[in-house]
Amino acid sequence: MKVLLINGSPHKQGCTYTALAEAARALEGMGIETEIYQLGAGPVQPCNGCGGCRKLGKCVFDDGVNEIAARADSFDGLIVGAPVYYGGPCGQIQCFLDRLFYSAAGRLAGKPAAAVVSCRRGGASAAFQRLNMYFQMCNMPVVSSQYWNQVHGNTPQEVAQDLEGLQTMRTLAQNMAFLLKCRAESGEPLPVYEPKIATNFIR
Repeated sequence: MKVLLINGSPHKQGCTYTALAEAARALEGMGIETEIYQLGAGPVQPCNGCGGCRKLGKCVFDDGVNEIAARADSFDGLIVGAPVYYGGPCGQIQCFLDRLFYSAAGRLAGKPAAAVVSCRRGGASAAFQRLNMYFQMCNMPVVSSQYWNQVHGNTPQEVAQDLEGLQTMRTLAQNMAFLLKCRAESGEPLPVYEPKIATNFIR
């Protein structure tokens, strides 16, 4: 079993990474393999709504989005981390997830998922809600913790002092591992869903 953790921060080993690394260590301690994927500091192409992924089976912009989509069968759970910018997740991770979920939602369905956010002071709950919307639209069980998955601090050293936040990461890891192991032991297949109905409201 493996959990992919996406670090949506432009800082490779900053505050968001510190939170994700705490969860990853706890998962590894419970026998779950982990990988932290660094999004990077470069620009991420936003989705332009072209619909090309419907024809190609992948996003028309060939970057990390297609890499993760192609590897979807190699991981069993997903944790997405992001810093808070102006009360919401940073733009890079939103562009990345818009395209990933638009082009590859079917490959992610059924995988337990969780969001993690990092902020200096405020905006964490709004950013946390925004990230969870991706999972809730795509048939991904959302893994919870003892509190909303957030850490506070302006530097990794300050995050290391957020003892409640780090404990929340470890509890999140425990719940993720529990769910993955329960599913593996049960052998229960994923549900077979009805064809999706899209209702457009015209006024």
